[in-house]
Amino acid sequence: MNDLEAQAETEVIVTTAKPAPTTRPKRQPQYSVIVLNDDLHTFDYVIDALCRICGHSRESAHRLAVAIDGEGMAAVWTGTMELAELKRDQILGFGIDIYASKPVTFPLGCYIEPVV
Repeated sequence: MNDLEAQAETEVIVTTAKPAPTTRPKRQPQYSVIVLNDDLHTFDYVIDALCRICGHSRESAHRLAVAIDGEGMAAVWTGTMELAELKRDQILGFGIDIYASKPVTFPLGCYIEPVV
């Protein structure tokens, strides 16, 4: 046996690798933004707010406005808590209902709740 063969027999190769993760990342809990019905804000105002803030199409926003009017409330957006809080705050701060015959200066009723 020559020196090269002897060295190959005693040589130990060590490799290190990061083990594959055994767990999946945790999903963040989901929250819904709920808009409440009132008798003073107009459909156009609600539809405008839902389009601009939540990204709904006019058709989808109209369906939600009808649901809010008929059922007293509706979930208009669902996502992480931080984004739900942002959407709620944007709806609360959307401004005066310019479509109403008499100025409506208070915000739409709106809150968030966890999705169960």
